[in-house]
Amino acid sequence: MVKVRFLIFALIAGCLSGCQSVSSPAAYGPTPSARQLEWHETQFYAFICLSSATYRDVEWGYGDMDPDEFQPIKFDPRQWVEVVKSAGMKGMVLTCKHHDGFCLWPSKLTDYSVAHSSWRDGKGDIVGDLAKEANRAGLKFGVYLSPWDRHDLRYGKPDYIDYYRGQLRELLTNYGPIFEVWQDGANGGDGYYGGRCEQRRVDSKTYYGWDVTDSIVRELQPMACIFSDGGPDVRWCGNESGYVGDPNWAIMDTEGASPGNAGNNSLQNGNPNGNRWVPAEVDVSIRPGWFYHASEDDKVRSVENLMKIYYESIGRGANLILNIPPNKEGLIHPVDSARFAEFGKALKLEFSNPLQGKDVKELSATNERGGSRKFGVRRVMDGKKDTYWATDDSIQQASMTMVLKQVEHLYAIRLKEPIQLGQRIESFAVEALSTSGEWQTIAEGTTIGPRRILRLPSMDASALRITVRSSRACPLLSEVQLFLPPTE
Repeated sequence: MVKVRFLIFALIAGCLSGCQSVSSPAAYGPTPSARQLEWHETQFYAFICLSSATYRDVEWGYGDMDPDEFQPIKFDPRQWVEVVKSAGMKGMVLTCKHHDGFCLWPSKLTDYSVAHSSWRDGKGDIVGDLAKEANRAGLKFGVYLSPWDRHDLRYGKPDYIDYYRGQLRELLTNYGPIFEVWQDGANGGDGYYGGRCEQRRVDSKTYYGWDVTDSIVRELQPMACIFSDGGPDVRWCGNESGYVGDPNWAIMDTEGASPGNAGNNSLQNGNPNGNRWVPAEVDVSIRPGWFYHASEDDKVRSVENLMKIYYESIGRGANLILNIPPNKEGLIHPVDSARFAEFGKALKLEFSNPLQGKDVKELSATNERGGSRKFGVRRVMDGKKDTYWATDDSIQQASMTMVLKQVEHLYAIRLKEPIQLGQRIESFAVEALSTSGEWQTIAEGTTIGPRRILRLPSMDASALRITVRSSRACPLLSEVQLFLPPTE
């Protein structure tokens, strides 16, 4: 009996020793910071565009509005927040100051703000009220502060930069946690400029001193991601139409890149040979314009169009910031609010019928790292973010097969890489075993990164096979989630 026990313990110890000897794969290329990992989890949030442009019925305010024209007499931040939540969003970014220079908070550095409007007797604060309401509702809050200021006389001169940085400090100090700071790429042009009404041009690469400006964000809000054409944390997708490129690398070369300057990069596709992790954000409006215009009340995007945008943005590994502009009264228009709620309902329904682990008869792979269960293919269905299927370092092409307990009707699939170790997969294919017993290629893709979501052809299948055709290092997958058709 003693010998038997000894042999059992020896076998267990041997197995444990073998498991422990299998090393984790090394990170490949640039990897995300803690703030970026948190940003990736946010995925879907709102842009809220309000400024003098709303009251002048234009897209860019000139900077000459009398502050007293700003009269959002029915402003209700709770309504804004409830509309955003109805779409399933996790946060919002407010245009605290657009190009017109008008400040939606009582900035102590200018007289061109809500404090100089008769609205609420000069005691109004759009930024403060919305930040407070977002926090109450569990939504993240972000700020947009336009580098270009068409109102301020100092714009184009060195002392304007002190003013801009001072306003940034106000926003990052007085309104709680900030998850994103938006730096627009529009830099210089015609404007009011204290009544001069002239053209002013700046060298956007040198004028703003972005390294110093960004250091203020790092000092005051270390978990805030900075957005611009050049990052440094999040890049523009290169269009305002609602999609990111395919492939979409969450990597870019930041040398020479800044707001308004993409440097040596494709904003739509990223740069797989870049030096930093700078993922894409897709910005698009629910209306043709970014600010409210009554003439566009019948031009609000359909749920079908919004779903297409979702698959071509979030579904390609980007984050999506969807604009919803308040009207002159300070309310979200009923058409927009209804569409947000409809889209939120449609999104819930779209992914409401995931295949469960109990529905899978067998999972297998052509290679599992060191033969260890620690990196086995079953990790793709364990529901944990930090576990993953990995192959040996020498393997750059691999397949995994999912045999179902019964024939299922296919609908969609979601794939994820463990991006804490970088982005590596360059191309993949999805095959299905039809009821006639034939393997058919039903989907093909390039990059995966934070996530890849694909609609699948309508067909019955008894098994699925995912093949990584090309990878820059040994492929890793942290999730393979199959969705069946939604059921009401």
